[in-house]
Amino acid sequence: MTERGFYSGLDAALSVVGGRWKSLVLWQLAAHGPQRFGQLRRLVDGVTEKVLIGALKDLEAASVIVRKDFQELPPHVEYSLTPFGASLAETLRPLCEWGYANMDRIGQLTSQPSGS
Repeated sequence: MTERGFYSGLDAALSVVGGRWKSLVLWQLAAHGPQRFGQLRRLVDGVTEKVLIGALKDLEAASVIVRKDFQELPPHVEYSLTPFGASLAETLRPLCEWGYANMDRIGQLTSQPSGS
């Protein structure tokens, strides 16, 4: 175990982007570039405002995204990837490709009742 308490590289990476919503926010910013909060909420289907705010704060604290406040009225805030975040987003590409290639099979598995 390292000084920071990680058992592996995967453990370290998941500490930054673990969970469904942070991964999806990261992916949408990589795919669409800088986004305002409302745009991100529409892009990340199913996320609540409260959960999105938490995910954005966590990603910002990890230096994965940057929040730019334009100091305007009405408020204009934009979120974008840092170079560190862009490198992390690139690692999601193979996972996304695997998901697309296996989407039907995964959909069948998740639609089956437990214990089947």
